[in-house]
Amino acid sequence: MEINCLNNSIHNIKYSNSSFVVQFLTFKDIWIFNCYEGCQYLITNNNLKINNISKIIMTDLHINNMSGLLGLLSSLNLIGRIKSLHIYGPKDLAHYLDLSKKYSHTNFNYIIYIHILNTGLIINYDQYRVYAFNNNHKYEFLIIQSEQYGKFILDKAQNNYLLPGPLYGELKKGLDFVLPDGVILNGNYFTLLNNLFGNQILFVLDRYYRRINIENNVMSSIILF
Repeated sequence: MEINCLNNSIHNIKYSNSSFVVQFLTFKDIWIFNCYEGCQYLITNNNLKINNISKIIMTDLHINNMSGLLGLLSSLNLIGRIKSLHIYGPKDLAHYLDLSKKYSHTNFNYIIYIHILNTGLIINYDQYRVYAFNNNHKYEFLIIQSEQYGKFILDKAQNNYLLPGPLYGELKKGLDFVLPDGVILNGNYFTLLNNLFGNQILFVLDRYYRRINIENNVMSSIILF
């Protein structure tokens, strides 16, 4: 998982116009946090394809954070996008998009799913989970990446006369087992690479320290302001 900050300048306390792109190494999907004016240009300038955008997450409905949203949606329509798009945001986001489409006389040939943000788990996709936290009508997010298991070496398991079954999956997780005859099976012995710990990435848009930020940051490896 890679994080690209499109603009990391925060000019005032009350509102921020930070946009982030989350690019995954195991699949082509791209997630965007906020979509300000010029966001589309910077995405392509970073050699990313806008058609790979699968989710757009809006922290709030301030113009600084969403002025480029309609333009990006229109560009996706122009390049012939057919796969659906998921947009997450506050409750009035759907109303804003409906009015924008009527005003600009624009229709999209792909399906847009609108998800209303609430505190708690909002995305559970593959090995990634995203949690949202409401902070004074703006949302902050925590991305959790699950532990990545090493590649299981089937030949070693067969050479040790282990029959295929649930035991293979448990050994792949790096767990150890003691057989009735006292033989110890070390899960790391049967994997090509040791398991990699997951990551926690906390997106905080408030420049002041608050208790919830500290609590969410206990196990986080990266914090972006």
